[in-house]
Amino acid sequence: MSIPGLDTWLQTPQGRYVVAWEQAKIDAMVADVFGYNALQLGLPQIQLLGQNRIPLRQIAGESDTVDVRCDLRQLPFSPHSIDLIVMPHILEFNDDPHQVLREVERVLIPQGQLVIVGFNPHSLWGLRRRMTPISSFPWNGNYISIQRLKDWLQLLGFDVDRGNFGCYAPPFEQENWLDHFKFMEPAGDRWWGFAGGVYLIRAVKRVHGMRLIMPGWKKQQLPHKALTAIAQKESSNREQ
Repeated sequence: MSIPGLDTWLQTPQGRYVVAWEQAKIDAMVADVFGYNALQLGLPQIQLLGQNRIPLRQIAGESDTVDVRCDLRQLPFSPHSIDLIVMPHILEFNDDPHQVLREVERVLIPQGQLVIVGFNPHSLWGLRRRMTPISSFPWNGNYISIQRLKDWLQLLGFDVDRGNFGCYAPPFEQENWLDHFKFMEPAGDRWWGFAGGVYLIRAVKRVHGMRLIMPGWKKQQLPHKALTAIAQKESSNREQ
């Protein structure tokens, strides 16, 4: 599913402000992830795996500019075949986010890593969406709180490893106003870290080891009388 209005928004000061923060955080987060296959779901306009050293890095989605064109609810990859998946703003703009996450869990290897970026409903950005509903991107998405997302991930067997909030400036459309409020970035991280307009979390797929329970076989023991008779018989044979 393509996201209406995304291309236009990415060229705005507001879009550049958000993408710059996301690019820097994702670059740092994926730089030390190793493996054989890495996958970015959606947002082919931005290369979010550029700082990762996994040899095969692909972008999957429904646009014509991706490496693998597919429905994100039915990923064309074998189970346990992907080491790293990055999902920028997929869940809040997909009609079936639960199914997307189930597919991600299916294709990730055990201990595989998942990086998710989303808009925070408990922020000035979320407040604007609620107070002045707008049909254009990014206000037309179903924002998912980070706590709800953590609950979904835990049900699928993921452990949330770490996360970040960012983009604390109000969602102004003018670049000069966004620049004027850049002082809020360090202040937000220190004083109200939960209120950033955008969040990023990293989760690890856990596959807990199974304990193999063996049958309770025991050596069959002969009765004491039977053992005595066998010993007497062996002694008689030796004397002959």
